[in-house]
Amino acid sequence: MDCYIALGSNLGDRKGHLEAGIEGLGLSDLEPVAVSSVWETEPIATPFPRWFWNMVVMTRTDREPLDLLEALMGIERCNGRRRGLPNAPRTLDLDLLLLGDVAVDDERLRLPHPRMWKRRFVLEPLAEIAPTLRNPSTGRTAHQESARIATNGQVRRLGDLASCPSLPL
Repeated sequence: MDCYIALGSNLGDRKGHLEAGIEGLGLSDLEPVAVSSVWETEPIATPFPRWFWNMVVMTRTDREPLDLLEALMGIERCNGRRRGLPNAPRTLDLDLLLLGDVAVDDERLRLPHPRMWKRRFVLEPLAEIAPTLRNPSTGRTAHQESARIATNGQVRRLGDLASCPSLPL
C-alpha cells in the first residue's frame, strides 16, 4: 500500500533531525519512494515560537497500521523525541497521514490523519509529491485544499533537504 508520512522538527538541528527520520524509515523497511522538499512553517496552535521544518515522504508497505505507528514512534524516540505538552517543541515528529485506503479509528491512531486536510504544512509538501492525491471527503486535491486554507499560517519552500543549511535553532 502507498503510505504517506509527515516529518517535522523545530528543535535543534532541524536538518539533521529530518535526515535521521528518513534514515530511520529506511532502517525500518519503509524506504521512501518519494520525498518532498523541506518547507519552513509557522508554528500554529502553540505558544512556542519555534518555526518548523516539514516534509512528506511516500513509501510502500504491507504493515498493519498499529505496527507502523509503533515503528514511527520508535524512530522518534531514537532521535530524542520526548512527549510532553501537546504541540511542544520537538526534535522529530513523524505522523502517519494515509495508509492506502485503510481507515482506523483507534484511541492511538486515526486514519486518514484527522487534521491533515486542514494543515498547510502537510498539504504543501504532500501536493509536491502526490499532486493527484484527493481528499476522499471533498474530492479536492492536496493543492486545492492548501489553496483553500492559504491564510492558515506562513509556509515557504526551502528546497531539497541536501541544499538546506544545518543550523541549530
